Amino acid sequence: MTGHEIRKELFAMQDPGYREFQIKLMPTVDPERVIGVRTPQLRVMAKQYMKRDDVGDFLGDMPHAYFDEDQLHAFMLSAMKDYGACMEGVCAFLPHIDNWATCDQLSPKVFRKHRPELLEQIKEWLRSSETYTVRFAVGMLMEHFLDEDFDPSCPEMVASISSDEYYVNMMRAWYFATALAKQHEAVLPFIEKKRLDKWTHNKAIQKSVESRRITDEQKEYLKSLRMR
Repeated sequence: MTGHEIRKELFAMQDPGYREFQIKLMPTVDPERVIGVRTPQLRVMAKQYMKRDDVGDFLGDMPHAYFDEDQLHAFMLSAMKDYGACMEGVCAFLPHIDNWATCDQLSPKVFRKHRPELLEQIKEWLRSSETYTVRFAVGMLMEHFLDEDFDPSCPEMVASISSDEYYVNMMRAWYFATALAKQHEAVLPFIEKKRLDKWTHNKAIQKSVESRRITDEQKEYLKSLRMR
């Protein structure tokens, strides 16, 4: 499977209008890197390519020239069934992610069955200097450790992150807004004690207030905790 073969197929599915829409949403991506292939088509393409014996040729050929190739790569990794191979692939791919969209699309299903091991790897990712590696780590904490596997150490990890990066702090705010909906009593003290920087604190409250998953009474109390 060659890069040329894949790009030819991607350009055949190009949607110019969708390309312009995507470019506006991703200021960190060079517009020349965006082909403009819709997500459902990329998912179908990923599923087809994962059946091929030479899929490793594409997955090992990084960095990719186009954003759409990165998206395809994320969908391929998300579909892998072997935890070890998937984790190896994710760790190799994360340093090449340069935008929130690819970061947030990467969500391997196999991680659900290996949460103890995943949590240890998340701790490693949180120590990274790479913006999207840290964002991905927080996203994995939000996806996998706010329900039956919730542990108070997880919001502590997110609160302890010190970053000036918008895309890291936006994910931190999203995490706490989701945590306030799912683990309200355990997570509320992080807001009450103002454990987050001002911007992330207020953004988390904003997202919570906009949510339908918490009560009106809870929303009013959260509004009173905004930093001025």
